[in-house]
Amino acid sequence: MANARLEVNDGLGQRIVPITTAQTMIGRRTESDLRLVGSDVSRDHAEIVEVDGEWLLRDKQSRYGTYVNGEAITEHKLAHGDKVQFGRASGADVVFLTGDAPVHTDRSHASAVNDLRQLAALLEGLRALGSGRVLDEVLALVLDAAIDVAGAERGFIMLAATGQPLEMKLARAKGRITLPPTGFNTSRKIPEEVFATGELKIVADLLDGDLANVHMGTVALGIRHVACIPLRLVRYLDRADMASESRNIGVLYLDSREKGSLLAPHTRTALDTLANEAGVAIENARLYRETLDKARLEHELKIAAEIQRALLPEGTHNGKFFESAGTSLQARSIGGDFFDLIDTPDGMFGFLCGDVAGKGPAAALLTSKIMGIFSAFASIGDDPAQTVDHINKVLTRRQIDARYATLMYGKLAPTGKLVFCNAGHNPPLIYGVDGLRRIEVGGMPVGLFEMAPYSADSVELKPGDTLALYSDGVTEAHNIAGEEFGEERMVEVLERYHQEPATVVLEKLIDAVKAFAHGAEQYDDVTALIVKFTGPS
Repeated sequence: MANARLEVNDGLGQRIVPITTAQTMIGRRTESDLRLVGSDVSRDHAEIVEVDGEWLLRDKQSRYGTYVNGEAITEHKLAHGDKVQFGRASGADVVFLTGDAPVHTDRSHASAVNDLRQLAALLEGLRALGSGRVLDEVLALVLDAAIDVAGAERGFIMLAATGQPLEMKLARAKGRITLPPTGFNTSRKIPEEVFATGELKIVADLLDGDLANVHMGTVALGIRHVACIPLRLVRYLDRADMASESRNIGVLYLDSREKGSLLAPHTRTALDTLANEAGVAIENARLYRETLDKARLEHELKIAAEIQRALLPEGTHNGKFFESAGTSLQARSIGGDFFDLIDTPDGMFGFLCGDVAGKGPAAALLTSKIMGIFSAFASIGDDPAQTVDHINKVLTRRQIDARYATLMYGKLAPTGKLVFCNAGHNPPLIYGVDGLRRIEVGGMPVGLFEMAPYSADSVELKPGDTLALYSDGVTEAHNIAGEEFGEERMVEVLERYHQEPATVVLEKLIDAVKAFAHGAEQYDDVTALIVKFTGPS
């Protein structure tokens, strides 16, 4: 047939698609010869092929079917003027034409749809946006185009996370003027109804019937005409045995004092098409912003982790009568374990090991606070009990709810005398010539009660004695079977390596914990501090 062509009227405007090849593909794919949008259109919906000089329309096992002049078809020989429908609600009028015959469709409707060419540009823009633009820009683009297309005076977009109520995101007026969302006076009844049902709603006149009483606030502003469209996120599945996934993510609301084109039949089709495309663009933009926020948070946590590592001392610190080595491995980017190694003004060696209750940024901030307080008071030579008491009073006076820490602060003299104050921390272990000893004495954690009493105790270390301080993350490290590392395995490491330098003992202990917990996710920080008394100078 000479001059075969398709006349298409849809939300993208009126256009003529010449049939110039032996096969014309029709569907939702970008590569299709005739690309249609709509929830009923499959990716490869149908094809038109030339057979012996005739044009045959074949359905490609589309989910919602192909219709000619209202009848469902699998294969049909096209004749001039045949009206073709791809799915029941694609929103597209397609007419097959041949020769020089006049256009079959209603010209008034075609003219009206032709006025919506700006919508075609918008939809192409939305597809190009993908996830490359932030949410606010996409919302403004969609809302401005909808107001222009419908001839509305103002509009807004409301979105809802899964299981959450609608939330106002953007309100605009004609002329691309942003309105304060809190000052957008209208009833929520229509948006919530449309969101719940997923069906477009157009109200010709709010003064009709009982609507005026329900929407009294809106009517008081002179608003008479309303259109509200659900924003849908549709994921198409081409397999015949699987239904397409669709969910409502929000609503697009428009209203006006004058009818304009808000109530015109073609506006409904255009807005419905816009809503389908906009839903995908909005969801992509929302996911993109969430990705940016997550990346920003991860970057900030990385910086925080670097700062926290900088606050901890270097891993080793040796003196004339001692060796020491410590490390802290966070279960997350930042943690709540800490340790410190200092030379005190009175010629002694001071060391601190602690664990803040909780995890994450809050615990890390409290850790930094405690280390700052410790540095201030330990540097003036206070005994361990006084220093721990100062830390406790500062924390409790700050009234940090439900935040506390366990810690132990010890000072080792050149003679081997160890003076210490344990504020609820794990009992340290000593292994040396006399075998294993535990320092069981201790008091309350810091940060709970301002008047909590703290006292200093002491033990005598002999040359070669190795002292191990640790956090819960060491003994409570678990393997895939759920078994804990425990104190017994820790003692085995000390028994085997206590005569080695402090750095070796620490390395062997951490290696043992890692080997035991290999393959199991850990939820607590692992911190260990080894102090070895080498003898009087």
